[in-house]
Amino acid sequence: MGSVDASEKTITGWAARDTTGHLSPYTYTLRRTGAEDVVLKVLYCGICHTDLHQTKNHLGASKYPMVPGHEVVGEVVEVGPEVSKYSVGDVVGVGVIVGCCRDCRPCKANVEQYCNKKIWSYNDVYTDGKPTQGGFASAMVVDQKFVVKIPAGLAPEQAAPLLCAGVTVYSPLKHFGLMTPGLRGGILGLGGVGHMGVKVAKSMGHHVTVISSSNKKRAEAMDDLGADAYLVSSDEAQMAAAMDSLDYIIDTVPVKHPLEPYLALLKMDGKLVLMGVIAEPLSFVSPMVMLGRKTITGSFIGSIEETEEVLRFCVEKGLTSQIEVVKMDYLNHALERLERNDVRYRFVVDVAGSNIKDADA
Repeated sequence: MGSVDASEKTITGWAARDTTGHLSPYTYTLRRTGAEDVVLKVLYCGICHTDLHQTKNHLGASKYPMVPGHEVVGEVVEVGPEVSKYSVGDVVGVGVIVGCCRDCRPCKANVEQYCNKKIWSYNDVYTDGKPTQGGFASAMVVDQKFVVKIPAGLAPEQAAPLLCAGVTVYSPLKHFGLMTPGLRGGILGLGGVGHMGVKVAKSMGHHVTVISSSNKKRAEAMDDLGADAYLVSSDEAQMAAAMDSLDYIIDTVPVKHPLEPYLALLKMDGKLVLMGVIAEPLSFVSPMVMLGRKTITGSFIGSIEETEEVLRFCVEKGLTSQIEVVKMDYLNHALERLERNDVRYRFVVDVAGSNIKDADA
């Protein structure tokens, strides 16, 4: 174990200062290393659609300056005296949350992502009163409870998207008993989360249908990702032919959209699982769920235990995320492309390989 440095560390991250969401180098201090803290040098950090929402204040709760990034993979460089799970040199991951109350029902059930007092990796306030800052930075300090070890056989840049996108699809499939081979599932939206949904569901032995608004992504869904079927939601004939055919739909769309066309695709007792962060009300007529005992539900990322599980699952199944690795000086361009849905399927920033302080913002 590394010795504890009692001083605060000054580091550089890339922060948004206002609702333009433009990121540029920002210097700040990390908290002193606590007894159960892990200090990591950030190696890679994935870019999630939530980073857009937060940096541009789409949800109305953004605080600036804000260093985003919650798909963080790093190397342990220091540990507190009571850290038992990690040692200097370990490659580890940090996801969406870095704190919880540890006393509520979700915390005691090891689903701490549903704790009402959870602390987000960034755009939040830590227990010491300081703002939390994310992974588009040279280093982070994180309580060992919210750190996971990256297993051997998984490249660090490949692991980054699994800490959010990967566990986000794995968790509801596990919780709702949808891991049985032979199920027929739909993946609505083929972005960062959706492409992992296809891969994870296929690895569980499911028949997977990708649902999209046009034919544009048919080849990549079928040929690149291995989906079994492709359904164009704007084609009434296709949608009618697919009624009552799916056991579940993983809905990853992050903007307002109608639910009724997709509810019609579900079998009796089918589940529509919402995952997109949408700041507007969604609507449906009640007979759409009543007349098939269908369920509209939601799921939010996954627990630390589930994150460890999905990492092992991906190693065992040989799954990788499809990524585009970029440097920090491309970060703003990557966010602009993400907003246009111009990425296949996840940007990952090579933080350690970038000149963070001098990069052109």
